Amino acid sequence: MSSVSEGRIPDSAVRSITRGPLRTTLRADDGVGIEAVYDPCTADDAAGGEAGGPGPAIVVAHGFTGSADRPAVRRAVRTFARYAAVVSFSFRGHGRSGGLSTVGDREVLDLAAAVAWARSLGHRRVVTVGFSMGGSVVLRHGALYADEAADGEGARPVAEQDAEHGGRTGARTGAHADAVVSVSAPARWYYRGTAPMRRLHWMVTRPTGRLVGRYGFRTRIHHDEWNPVPLSPVAAAALIAPAPLLIVHGDRDPYFPLDHPRMLAAAAGDAADLWLERGMGHAENAADETLLTRIADWAVPR
Repeated sequence: MSSVSEGRIPDSAVRSITRGPLRTTLRADDGVGIEAVYDPCTADDAAGGEAGGPGPAIVVAHGFTGSADRPAVRRAVRTFARYAAVVSFSFRGHGRSGGLSTVGDREVLDLAAAVAWARSLGHRRVVTVGFSMGGSVVLRHGALYADEAADGEGARPVAEQDAEHGGRTGARTGAHADAVVSVSAPARWYYRGTAPMRRLHWMVTRPTGRLVGRYGFRTRIHHDEWNPVPLSPVAAAALIAPAPLLIVHGDRDPYFPLDHPRMLAAAAGDAADLWLERGMGHAENAADETLLTRIADWAVPR
């Protein structure tokens, strides 16, 4: 799987802000078509955004084998929509999106396209919330796409050493996140310390496994290995500041034990909040309405 330049995302031709759900196909920077859904805020004061605008937006990035229409993702959308407008989408190789899944590499382009779409609809504050694979993607996106207006001097540069790990400076106007929430994300690549992760690696790396992914999980997986290896989640976490970062992880996560969120939080330092959730399993399927509401409260304080 070959990393590509993680910068410019072409603008999407979409109509003005709408009061009902809107579906469209976005184009990632490498041309892959990404299905996306816009749900307006359902709060009574939804029109009370900054300077009379449409208010904040939350962009939801699902986990591996998920999609914009999976029940757990729609549950998150409904909860978040009480606080903000919500953009959900299917990563490449998932749902109705085109392309093949690169399991967290080029997916950062898909997220950037979704964030840019939210801003094109008038939302000036955009928060990304990612689950599992999506959690690693929001971390990399937060590191690679900078707020061009943060210091008045253009995009905040990514550290020089990131390039050797597949990193690129993300300087595309409007593709940055104002805050980042990563749920059930790995801290490091190639982790095989749990049985579910060993099964996932089999599905990704073996021809038979990819057939299981395609026909059993409706996920089309790229057959190439990463080259170069993308910036790791733990390295990305250290680069997200000054944007706020929330790391959420369950103490019964069967995929990634608690050393993963602790590594991410340690890398981010004072810029991150860490929630270790008692009794929680993995990702969006384990995120109940109470937790989703707390996340929305953090992301869009009232």
